[in-house]
Amino acid sequence: MGLLNRMETVIRAKMSKIIDKMEDPRETLDYSYEKQLELLQNVKRGVAEVATSKKRLQLQRAKLLQNSEKLDGQARDAIRADREDLARLALERKSAITSQITGLDQEIAGLEKEQEKLVAAEKRLSTKVEVFRTRKETIKAQYSAAEAQVRISESVSGISEEMADVGLAIERAENKTEDMKARSAALDELIEQGTLTDFTGGPDEIERELAAIGAESSIESELSRIKAEEGK
Repeated sequence: MGLLNRMETVIRAKMSKIIDKMEDPRETLDYSYEKQLELLQNVKRGVAEVATSKKRLQLQRAKLLQNSEKLDGQARDAIRADREDLARLALERKSAITSQITGLDQEIAGLEKEQEKLVAAEKRLSTKVEVFRTRKETIKAQYSAAEAQVRISESVSGISEEMADVGLAIERAENKTEDMKARSAALDELIEQGTLTDFTGGPDEIERELAAIGAESSIESELSRIKAEEGK
């Protein structure tokens, strides 16, 4: 059982890290703001519904009040006509309507109180939502700035590492160049000392003298041939 608990803890910890890496605070803030707007819209709809219900009751009360005034006039007409029975009936109907009006007044008063509560709640919630929106945008801007700074820092770090590699390559190239220069200088020194023969420098002194003798002999031979041909 202890091993299972430890495995569960490790899995939860790893999942938490994965979720943390995947989570974008800006998206979370926008989602929270949208949910708050939904709640605010619900409150506004509640205010509208209460106001509509109150208006409907007020219209019904006005209609009943008109009927009450009409019955009152009928009762007066009946009295003038010595019809007390009709006057009594009209007044009974007026009394029933008056009771209905009293009930409607109570309901309307209750709706007015409810509407006032909802309006106050709407104002408070609107203020909170606006404060959250401002704070949300500030945090998003700060996060975006920090994210950009991290990307720039990572780019600079990558450039630094790349330049370090380039520096090492340049250093190796310079070392090889110096080695080649030193080797060339050493070979030149050995050639000058006679330790090595420079086969690229042309014929040496003996070869030049032999070549000159060979050329002179050839010229003399050619000259003798021409003299003989000319009878000289």
